[in-house]
Amino acid sequence: MTTTNPDVSFVIAAFKAADTITRAIDSALAQEDVSVEVIVVDDASQDNTAAVLEAIADPRIRVIRLPANRGPGGARNAGLDAARGEWVAILDADDTVRPGRLARMIARARRESADIAVDNLEVLNLDGRRERMFDDTTLENTPVLTLAAFIESNVLFRSTYNFGYMKPIFERRFLEQKRLRFKEEIRIGEDYILLASALAEGGRCVVDPSAGYRYHIREGSISRVLELRHVDAMIAADTDFLSTHAIDASAMAMQRKRSRSLYEARAFLALVEHIKSRSLGGAIRTALSNPRALRHLRMPIAVRLRRLVAPLSRLKPATMTVAAERSTSGKSPHTRKG
Repeated sequence: MTTTNPDVSFVIAAFKAADTITRAIDSALAQEDVSVEVIVVDDASQDNTAAVLEAIADPRIRVIRLPANRGPGGARNAGLDAARGEWVAILDADDTVRPGRLARMIARARRESADIAVDNLEVLNLDGRRERMFDDTTLENTPVLTLAAFIESNVLFRSTYNFGYMKPIFERRFLEQKRLRFKEEIRIGEDYILLASALAEGGRCVVDPSAGYRYHIREGSISRVLELRHVDAMIAADTDFLSTHAIDASAMAMQRKRSRSLYEARAFLALVEHIKSRSLGGAIRTALSNPRALRHLRMPIAVRLRRLVAPLSRLKPATMTVAAERSTSGKSPHTRKG
């Protein structure tokens, strides 16, 4: 008996996802006008994710249980290795997709001979508000996503959301031919490097302005908190990306902007840590090494800085107080859910 491969393989990395995994799976299985398989990779969850998965009886679902936690990139790679579909779609365990998403994106990709397709996202906020992540006009004016435009969008501090949040679908044959997989050592921003690598390898990516992916914001989501170790990992990943791929001049110009923003973010986070630990000397050294980091202090941090500096103003110059007062209008960095 011959088994026909599905049109789409959904890959869902699940870690402590017992409360949301059924919702994600149901949305994947509800895709219209395409055949699907859903590969759920239980990344050594310590809750009852495994029990929830065992209770779901559907031949289109395959469950892979990892003996040890490999992180989002490692779990997704296990799913990609098992995928049989013509296209692969990454779905986070706490998100959902609209029923017509894959049929629409595949049709556009085929029509334009593309290897990759991305679309808009609908953001479901904690307070019940729903909004589109990107302005319709922005995406309508970007029918094809280039590497330069993708990198430029991922310059930190520019906006709350960037194109790194997009959830691309890939032609599986393209990923196999280019030997592309997630970088397992990266625990945040791994999606960015995969799509950047695919574009650098000549992948053609079309943009569908429709919002077919539903991005659910949850309490404690890793995507809303950027830590110093995350930035260090992103800097290392970018260095590896540049050593592995040759990129054109326009993309390199955007990469230089992104690199500056990463080092600026690193200085900002280091500054915050010094403030929290009441290390005035460390804060001053960090500010002097990268003064632009001061722009991104929000008011609560600025207040702490003034409180830290005030008792010592008799011994130290008062310039840090002035700098803090001028730094309350910047945006803190945000990254994509991991």
